[in-house]
Amino acid sequence: MAEMKLIADGLKFPEGPIAMPDGSIVLVEIARGTLTRVTAEGKVEVIAELGGGPNGAAIGPDGACYVCNDGGFEFHEVDGALVPGDAPADYSGGRIERVDLKTGEFKVLYKECNGIPLNGPNDIVFDSQGGFWFTDLGKGRGRTQDRGGLYYAKIDGSMIKEVVFPITSPNGVGLSPDEKTVYVADTIPGRLWAFDVTAPGELAPNPGPLPGRFVGSGPQLCFFDSLAVDSEGNICVATIFNPGITVFSPDGSRITHTPTDDFITTNICFGGKDLKTAYITLSSSGRLVSMEWPVAGLPLNFLNK
Repeated sequence: MAEMKLIADGLKFPEGPIAMPDGSIVLVEIARGTLTRVTAEGKVEVIAELGGGPNGAAIGPDGACYVCNDGGFEFHEVDGALVPGDAPADYSGGRIERVDLKTGEFKVLYKECNGIPLNGPNDIVFDSQGGFWFTDLGKGRGRTQDRGGLYYAKIDGSMIKEVVFPITSPNGVGLSPDEKTVYVADTIPGRLWAFDVTAPGELAPNPGPLPGRFVGSGPQLCFFDSLAVDSEGNICVATIFNPGITVFSPDGSRITHTPTDDFITTNICFGGKDLKTAYITLSSSGRLVSMEWPVAGLPLNFLNK
């Protein structure tokens, strides 16, 4: 296990980290319902109380933070660890929200697509055109489980489209350095899919019965969560049960694994000097940690470039 440095603990199921230029990390606390800032000194500050279940987050072209809100989970404590379950009794519906980082003011941009409600928006990434791809993982409801999809939308509220449906449990989403490929981590099957981008929000037709082009799956029992792409185009997927960060080369021919000590390791982002510091959310134990990474992260649109 690589050496991990503790940045903050006591967080309520952290996810969606963003390494900001000032050295702070903006993230969500799903179980707390907040968008939160962790300063470089480890101080925790609430930016906005969003309610529901804020999940993935990304900085948009206007400097605001765009949040995938999954509407909430029913959380359980298991041997001191916080574990998400099905939709809670106070489930508030999935939505995409825009948050002003200076004031904490927020508004809902999207709650549905083509008249169909968003059930569990999960992760988000902006392309260079200023639009964003996001996943909707869906919700579990006792004996039933939604199937999810991949979506594309604009920040002004004028356009949202369902691009791929169904995907069993789409979670992490990211773009290749040339933005010709969008990757989706499928949680429960533990598979990484790739889709060929032909234009903003447009994909090449899928020739087969699978949702996309298969890149790889993890070793052992391995659920996939959120992801980030590094500067060499490798896809760094946060993994559950075989906890850590599993890194796939774009063609899936090379797979490496960096373990962590939290069985629900949910996300990774890159920051620090030359983007060679990985910030990782260890969610069941409520920690944000960092470790030095051998490959620099990919600069993100509207954040690092």
